[in-house]
Amino acid sequence: MPARRKPRRPADTPTSGTPGCATPTAPAPKRPLLTGRLLKSLAITAAGAVVGMGTLGLLWPMPDRALAPTADVGPASLAAPPARPITLLVIGSDAERIGAPINKAAPAGPANADALLLVRINPEGPLQVLNLPTEVAVNLPGQKGPKRLGEAFRLGGVALTADAVRELVGLQSPAPDRYLVLPRGALRDLVNGLGGLELSPPRRMGYTDKAQKLTIDLEAGLQQLGGAKVEQLVRFRDQWLGDTGRRSNQQLVATSLRERMLQPERLVKLPFLVSQLQPKVETNLSPSETLSLLAAGLDGGKPVQFASLPLKPAEEKHKGLRQLDPGATPPLWKEPEAP
Repeated sequence: MPARRKPRRPADTPTSGTPGCATPTAPAPKRPLLTGRLLKSLAITAAGAVVGMGTLGLLWPMPDRALAPTADVGPASLAAPPARPITLLVIGSDAERIGAPINKAAPAGPANADALLLVRINPEGPLQVLNLPTEVAVNLPGQKGPKRLGEAFRLGGVALTADAVRELVGLQSPAPDRYLVLPRGALRDLVNGLGGLELSPPRRMGYTDKAQKLTIDLEAGLQQLGGAKVEQLVRFRDQWLGDTGRRSNQQLVATSLRERMLQPERLVKLPFLVSQLQPKVETNLSPSETLSLLAAGLDGGKPVQFASLPLKPAEEKHKGLRQLDPGATPPLWKEPEAP
């Protein structure tokens, strides 16, 4: 049976107040925009969306930011290369630090040059490295008789060393344009700042000198060496090969340094490392000039040309001094041919 409809009240039927007078009906209250039931429905929908997005994330996860493409890191990112070739004189001091009055090495006294390198950084050509023999005989002003080239640093510092090298090799002034004096402590800091070097000493190296408080203990073969061990390698003087063997070890270290600096994770740290080493070396290079030379010298697309000066065989009567081969024709260090 259909339900009875409730009769509608006539609009003019009084409900209260004075008889015979119609009272207007009050307007219906406004409905809220979101009812409790609607809010509940929206909450359930949002929760479902979150769960759905999480499920999609499992199927198609967001890409790892570490795998996102980044700008190429290369030597060119360090600085603009120099506009012309620059010749750099590198002096490896046997002192522990710049300004040390005593070198704590042999021969004892003020610092000597334990290693001498001429580096020609050419933005248009190969990187050239000339390993200079510290035992070669040179005539120095104010000195009686020939002296070892390495003694020039003790007797007259960078200026006298640069003059002696210029005359020996036949460079045109003002070359060498720049210089860098690297004491033993700074060498260790450089190697450690790069995370060590991968090197292969050619043979077992053992040596102890109580006067210098020096102990060298290196195994042969490929290994990772920290700063202290690298210092031992460059200071080791083979009893048969003498300074020639030492120069060979120095070339191994120079090659490994360049390879290490070329690694992207080390390359990006070079500006910081240069700033850290600046007060520990003696140089007329500013940090920005150093980075400019590194940008050109670390160009992996260009070869490195190592060279050495031709020497006469060692003679006992010269007491360790070596002489240039008289058959050597100048220039002793040729510039690269133009492409």
